[in-house]
This record gives sequence, C-alpha cells and structure tokens, in this order.
Amino acid sequence: MIVTPAWLPAIHRFVRPGRCKSPGFPSQSFQASRGPERDRPDPSSQSIALVMTPPASALPVEAPQAFLGVARSLTDKLWRDRLDGRGAAQALAIVQRHQLPELLARVLAGRGVDIDAVSDFLDPTIRKLLPDPFTVTEMETAAKRIADAATKGEKVAIFGDYDVDGATSAALLAWHLRHCGLDPLIHIPDRIFEGYGPNTEAVRALAAKGATLLITVDCGTTSIEPLAEAKRLGMSVVVIDHHQAGTELPVVDALVNPNRLDDLSGLGHLAAVGLVLVTLVAVNRELRQRGFWTSEMPEPDLLGMLHHVALGTVADVAPLIGLNRAFVAKGLIAMRRRDHVGHTALMDVARLNGPPEAWHLGFMLGPRVNAGGRIGRADLGVRLLLEGDSVEAARIAAELDRLNSERRVIEQAAEAQAEAEALASIGLEDKLAVIVTASEGWHPGVVGLVASRLKEKFSRPAFAIALEPGGIGTGSGRSIAGVDLGKAVRQAVADGILLKGGGHAMAAGVTLRKEKLAEFRAYLETALARDVAEARHVNELYIDGAVTARAVTPELAATLNRAGPFGSGNPEPVLALPAHQLVFADEVGQAHLRLRFKAGDGAIVNGIAFRSVGQKLGNALLANRGQQMHVAGSLSVDRYQGAERVQFRVVDVALPDQGPSVIR
Repeated sequence: MIVTPAWLPAIHRFVRPGRCKSPGFPSQSFQASRGPERDRPDPSSQSIALVMTPPASALPVEAPQAFLGVARSLTDKLWRDRLDGRGAAQALAIVQRHQLPELLARVLAGRGVDIDAVSDFLDPTIRKLLPDPFTVTEMETAAKRIADAATKGEKVAIFGDYDVDGATSAALLAWHLRHCGLDPLIHIPDRIFEGYGPNTEAVRALAAKGATLLITVDCGTTSIEPLAEAKRLGMSVVVIDHHQAGTELPVVDALVNPNRLDDLSGLGHLAAVGLVLVTLVAVNRELRQRGFWTSEMPEPDLLGMLHHVALGTVADVAPLIGLNRAFVAKGLIAMRRRDHVGHTALMDVARLNGPPEAWHLGFMLGPRVNAGGRIGRADLGVRLLLEGDSVEAARIAAELDRLNSERRVIEQAAEAQAEAEALASIGLEDKLAVIVTASEGWHPGVVGLVASRLKEKFSRPAFAIALEPGGIGTGSGRSIAGVDLGKAVRQAVADGILLKGGGHAMAAGVTLRKEKLAEFRAYLETALARDVAEARHVNELYIDGAVTARAVTPELAATLNRAGPFGSGNPEPVLALPAHQLVFADEVGQAHLRLRFKAGDGAIVNGIAFRSVGQKLGNALLANRGQQMHVAGSLSVDRYQGAERVQFRVVDVALPDQGPSVIR
C-alpha cells in the first residue's frame, strides 16, 4: 500500500480503484477520483497511484506542514513533504499528461522536472544534451593542439590526479591517444611525496623523456609555476580541469575549464572525466576534418567508453543533472554488458552480484580505485582501466581490494581520534562553525574520508589534516550544502594562511605549516560562521511519499528507479513507513543495524541502517525495539542467487503522536 501525502488523505494501491482500509491509520474508506477517461492512466502501464486530489485551484501555495506531523524526529530533523501545493499540482499534471504512476510523478515534480521535459528526463540522451564543445573557452585551441600531436606522432605526457576522477580521465585520454597511434606517458603523482597537481620535478622528468605536449587532467588550473617550467622546457601545455579558478591562471596553450571566470558554456557541473570526453569529441571532429581517420584507423567510438565517465562522475560526487545524468545513465548500461576488462575485474572483486547502479560506483567500485592513490601505488587505478588482459586485470583489482581493506583499518583509527578531538573542541555549547582536526600520526591518504565522517556526524564543514614530521600539514575538507568551502580555501591561500589549496564548494584540499593551524581555524570561523549558521538553522528531511510494507516490492523500486540515476543533484527518493512496528534490530557488519518492520496488516519489510551503531539513529532504533515508529528511508534491491529482495535503507525515525496519524 502506498500512502501519498496531500492536503486530503490519499491512499495509493497496486489494485483497481475501490474501497480500502489503511493499516495503522483510522479506519476510513477512500474512492479513487475518476476524472474523464482520457485523463486516467492506461491500466496496462501498471500505474501505482490512483489518488484523491483536490483541484489545483484548491491547493495552497504556502510551505507544507510537517510530514506525518514529525516536527522533530529522534535525530532532531523536521520532516517535510518535498512538494508544496504547486508541486502537487505539477505532479498531477505529469500523471495526466504522461500516464505515469503518481509516486513517480511526485518524484519528478519534486526534482523540478517541467511537464514538457519529462520524457527527456526519463531517458536522458547525450546527443540532445551535449552542446558544441567549442562553447567551452579555449576548447578549439586545445582540440587543434591535440590533433596536431596525433597527426605528427608526437610524444604526449598525461599528468593526472590520484583520485577516481583523475584515474578515469587519464585512462580515457590515454585510450584515445593510443587509438591514434601514439604511446603517451602517464604520470599520477604520489599523494604523500608529490601531493596534488603538477610539480616541477615531475614536469622536468616528463620533458627528459621526450614529451613535447603535456596534458593535465583533473588538475593544473592553479599550477602556475610548474606549468611555467613546462613552457620553459619547450613543451606545449593543455589543461583539462574542472576545479574552481581564480583570477590568476597559468600561462599555457589552452586551459579548458568550464569553471574559469570567463567561461559561459554552462558545463561547470561536469567532472573532469566528462570534460575529457567533451574535449575528445572536439578532437575527433578536428581529425575528421583533416582526413585523419581511415579504414585502417577508424574513428574511435567515444560512447563505448562511457564506463569511465560514469565511474569518475559518480565517485567525484558531481551533480547528476543535465549531461552528467546522461553520462551516468548510459555508462551504467555499458557496465552491465561486462565487456570492459578492467571494469569487469573491479565489479568481480567488489562482489557486485547484480546490475551496477550509481551507488555501487560511489560506495563499492570508486573506493577500490581510490585505494591505490590513498595508501598504495598511485597509478594502479589507471593501469587497471587500461589493462586488456583479464588475468592481469584480476591481479590488479585484487591488489586494489586488499589496499581498500587496509585503508579501512587506517581510517577507523584516525576517525576515532579525530572524533574525540572534535567533541572536545565543540563542547557542550555546540560551538564552532567548522571542525578542524589535525594529528601527526594520520595517513594523508585517509584524511578526506575522515573529514567526510566528521561532517556527517556533526552536521558542519570539517577538515582533517595529517601533519608531517617536517611541520607541513596536508589535509582535506568536506562541506555541507550552502557553504562554499573551495572559495574560502582559495581566499586563505591568497591571504598567506595556506601554502596551497583549492577545490569545489563541497570539498577542498589544503597544505599549510603547522604553526598556521590556529590561524586557519580562526579564519574559517570568521569567514564561514554566518553561512554555516544559516545552513544548519533548519535540519529538514524531505519526504517524497509514504508507503506501507506491503507496497515495498521490486516493482515499486523499479518504478522509482526510472527517475535515476540518483546521487548528488538528483537525490534518491525518500519514502516514509507510517506507524510500523520495529520487530527486530541487531548489529551486523561494520556498525550497521539489520532491521525488520511490521505494518498493521502484518506485512513485513526488511531494513538496514548503515553506520548507525553509536550514532543518534542507531541509538534511537535500539531503544525502541517493539515500538511503533514512523520510518524514513530509500529502497534498494538485493540480488542473491537469482532472487530479488527489496530492503528499506533507513535514514531517520520518529515516534508517532498519540492518536490518529495525519498525513500532510
């Protein structure tokens, strides 16, 4: 049974219109509204929703009240209906125009999908969403210079980053250059000994090996001096990057970055690997015009390499909007074919036993590629993605899996220490807008993960910094929505507080002297206190709809997944289970809780609360075994030995008010 909040109670079922009773709610009967025949969804579409909805003119436009009356959940969140009155009217219009299930229509309306854009949103295509590459500043110059290298058989050097976006960017570019008959050099810097971005020593080494063209991917925008050295050594330089840019840029042949201040392409949301693909579209076109492609050397199929683009985009937490959604949607289809040696080996070692989804890329595959750059050999990820031999690919994937397990142990130790330091700093008064933790014992490869955990636990921006014996600290920061961390870090560099730094609104990297640590903390408090206070003022959880346990089926999950892929910028639908009894709760795995909820009609749904043990959510669940609860979460499909089971990924819980539940 699916319960959709409206301003009148509405019950949605997987059955024909009729009278029904809602378990856990007052015994009432509802008749689905029956509009004109042309307005009703075709029964063959297996519509989820048949709903009683007031006419659009009767819908209020003010913000909706607390969903299910939850003004304060057990983790201190206010539950909100994602749709206000206009949004509900938009959802109804989508149902009538496109004959879609209402819950799916609510998800689309809640993500701002216009009624005329529904078809394109449900089936995003690269052909429709890819603009002319030359709209990106200096793209034409970059494409011509790379095409020159291909036609002249030059030695090209690729300088990447040690994260997943950097690895996939370097692998995609190297694959293309090899297809053009070149044998590019690839350099991925060591995180500890070289740090982020081009450095003078590495540039000189690449020049000594005969490189005449240096292409940096996922880095280079702020590398003024190293790239100046490359020019002094006679190399041409093309930068393909997406990090935030200031007013001072390196002097290079072409700097392709949609986030530079003079770029009007509107592609600033692309990950670096997506930007590399757009660049190669321009290079292919340039070489086509020059007559470079022949029957012996056919034009490479860039769409056949969307595995790389999907993995890098999701792992870099790029917003899944516009072109990014198309990249990931089509890339997931490519990965399901299992025809790429490296990606197949990675999926096998991660024990991915079903079709990959976007969250698999972010939480299962990406961390393993990252592990090489964090605590092992930085180039392992690129090597895996370029490997053509399945035996060697399996060996590299196994090594990355081992490193990822080792990384978890190192991370857990640093996380416990950082959490204790953060608690001491925040104090009982819950002070501090930004958490800055530092230690001489931390591995630089895990500080970004530690910062992410601190941000999640304390709901504010957080930095974790590994201090070297020489007094230099390297660290990473993670932010919350509404607080631009990259901008603050760039200003700290300009003010002389940091030696190096940069990044995005949601993530940044820093290098500083140990004696500047207190000054950096004070600067962040001054610069970000207001933004953090505003961002944390209302801790809201937006709910897309309500269901009962009996409706939690693979069919419902498949219906909602039509609005995917989900991730940053396109949040996974959050559903509520109203007044369900928690009949089982037990710890499993690494601080997870395995759960079971029962509806009023006896239907059972299995649940999981990831990393909740010892947190507010886990404590609330364990303290309320046997009690009725409102439960918020998302659906996931577990596939084992050919069978599909749906589980509810719990993100929040609340105790129902005494008396009848009211859905608003």
